[in-house]
Amino acid sequence: MEKLTFYALSAPEKLDRIGAYLSERLIRDVSRHRYGYVCIAMEALDQLLMACHCQSINLFVESFLKMVAKLLESEKPNLQILGTNSFVKFANIEEDTPSYHRSYDFFVSRFSEMCHSSHDDLDIRTKIRMSGIKGLQGVVRKTVNDELQANIWDPQHMDKIVPSLLFNLQHVEEAESRSPSPLQATEKEKESPTELAERCLRELLGRAAYGNIKNAIKPVLIHLDNHSLWEPKIFATCCFRIIMYSIQPQHSHLVIQQLLGHLDANSKSAATVRAGIVEVLSEAAVIAASGSVGPTVLEVFNTLLRQLRLSIDYALTGSYDCAAGVSTKIIKEHEERMFQEAVIKTIGSFASTLPTYQQSEVMVFIMNKVPLPSSQQPIEAGKAGENRNRLTQIMLLKSLLQVSVGFQCSNMLTALPSAFLDRLLSAALMEDAEIRLFVLEILISFIDRHGNRQKFSTISTISDISVLKLKVDKCSRQDTVFMKKHGQQLYRHIYLICKEESNVQAHYEALYSMLMLISIELANEEVVVDLIRLVLAVQEIAQINEDNLTAYNRCALFALGAAYLNLISQLTTVPTFCQHIHEVIQMRQKEAPYLLPEEVFVERPRLSKSLDRLGPEVFFWQSKISEVLGGSGYNSDRLSTPYIPQLTDEDRLSKRKSIGETISLQVEVESRNSPEREQRAPAEEITYETLKKAIVDSVAVEEQERERRRQVVEKFQKAPFEEIAAHCGARATLLQSKLNQIFEITIRPPPSPSGTITAAYGQPQNHSIPVYEMKFPDLCVY
Repeated sequence: MEKLTFYALSAPEKLDRIGAYLSERLIRDVSRHRYGYVCIAMEALDQLLMACHCQSINLFVESFLKMVAKLLESEKPNLQILGTNSFVKFANIEEDTPSYHRSYDFFVSRFSEMCHSSHDDLDIRTKIRMSGIKGLQGVVRKTVNDELQANIWDPQHMDKIVPSLLFNLQHVEEAESRSPSPLQATEKEKESPTELAERCLRELLGRAAYGNIKNAIKPVLIHLDNHSLWEPKIFATCCFRIIMYSIQPQHSHLVIQQLLGHLDANSKSAATVRAGIVEVLSEAAVIAASGSVGPTVLEVFNTLLRQLRLSIDYALTGSYDCAAGVSTKIIKEHEERMFQEAVIKTIGSFASTLPTYQQSEVMVFIMNKVPLPSSQQPIEAGKAGENRNRLTQIMLLKSLLQVSVGFQCSNMLTALPSAFLDRLLSAALMEDAEIRLFVLEILISFIDRHGNRQKFSTISTISDISVLKLKVDKCSRQDTVFMKKHGQQLYRHIYLICKEESNVQAHYEALYSMLMLISIELANEEVVVDLIRLVLAVQEIAQINEDNLTAYNRCALFALGAAYLNLISQLTTVPTFCQHIHEVIQMRQKEAPYLLPEEVFVERPRLSKSLDRLGPEVFFWQSKISEVLGGSGYNSDRLSTPYIPQLTDEDRLSKRKSIGETISLQVEVESRNSPEREQRAPAEEITYETLKKAIVDSVAVEEQERERRRQVVEKFQKAPFEEIAAHCGARATLLQSKLNQIFEITIRPPPSPSGTITAAYGQPQNHSIPVYEMKFPDLCVY
């Protein structure tokens, strides 16, 4: 062998003839079953191949590959393994010159076939399969980085390589957890076809470029379809975990797009299959993190929402489109519900990977899909249409809740745009109790930015708020602006939700959490005053009972007010306020325990039918609260004004102001434009003292202006209708007369004494001449 090697290195041009001779001998020995000589010939070829790297090696390689192919064609397992081992050694050699005409099609086919070996002997079967996997690994290494070689990424090759590797991966035990990257394995594990197939698959995907991802992933999807591997989903999840950890991070979104396309293609498959695909999507999105969605953000969510809507239709009709309904409708409904939950979870997984501004866009996108009255989304008529609308509303709001839970934003104005908030709050006034609860939960998840939500999960009147360990920050300027803009809208909807008879304990717990979170996250003094007024108005709902609420609803509203005022009194730290609230709660404990949360919000609530005969000592009184808080610097006038929502002038989706606000705005404009204001003050000498006085007085002026506006609004809210009508009528008459004068002057100017109008440049014109006959100077004509 040493002499042969020396001769080949000394005379490289003879190498191809040496290869041809050895090849001829090997083929003859194989056909005559002289396997000893076969092994010698292959050993000689291997050593020559490892030693020689001259330019003429290409011709020698052709002979070598012909011999390997001959061994692989043999039915003897030992010869197949021998040929594979030789090919693997050849694959690890880096050739100096490329080959333009070499083909590996036969080797891909044969190695793939070996991967599926079904030999009777388990040990031999394992060895053949491992040889097949090693051979495929060798083909990939030899061709993947050389553009001049056969393109291994072509579908005809990938459709053989990938399923062969997956077939060997399938035999992994389901309980075994797959690591993100291959760990150091023991010798025994290295001999396992499963481990080898996984390593080969990782290597293949790690080398995949942007344009090759699709060809590599498509065979995986087809294999999972053909072998019904979506339903247990364990193997499918394992496969895509390997894929997502192996490919380059910037290509993650291509895998997600492939999965979404596959979900669309299987939109009429069984719910369990679709649920499996969706759960794999969810896992893949978490692994890919920020790279999972790619450039088409809304397209991902649009696909998932479309699948959600289709699933609702399937559950209602019991069939896929025109296919006849079968007797397994109940099972189908159950499976469809599982699929819907999987889609909602996946929407949350995708949303959690997005930056804040894109999460906000996604929430607006989902909200715009919710079918609501007075919205662009079509509302279907009839009982079936109502069911479909209700299910769609619930599923989309669930999706929105899933997104909002992971949403963190310091600025409420950007988190809740006006259009989004209007649509969301309009859903809060729907008759369906479940929908109202979802809306409340969504709002709570937005407002709760410090994780205080769980501390208000149960309604109670605790004596010391410090045990809750609340995280409280000072209200920011943006939050103040948000509450000025949307505060009244939120109060109105809270008030109206409290009046709903179909409320249950979950609704009151959500309302309590929302009131407390607004007080902690978004409250300044003005907001606290408004919230106290709102809760006292809610108490009045239960007290007067114009809406004929049940005893439970009334007791729940009383208990809600007690729990909130108990906590807000401790947050404001006004001793007299705390004392008043504490006295009323103590009185209730003695006289009427069924008005406290500890007796109402339990499994078997204690209720009373004599709610109309309660004494004044068990109620919180607005006059008393405004008195004690007014002494501590709060706005006592505002506190003493009962909260009355504008119910008639603001429907669910309108953005109109109430009558009082409109009139006050009109009065303010008129007063600002009055002649008195237009009179200029006499010139004043500006000195240091003047400037100092102006700075100090500016705060007082703002206070006076705010008070004047409040008085105007209050006047129009409280004054009798006849007085407001007379006041507005007088102003309207004055305005109309002024407008008439202006129109008269504009349309028909007064004639001059001579009966003519003096035009520009002093040219007299007769008033009776039509406009189109008048002669104008050149400068005036365009």
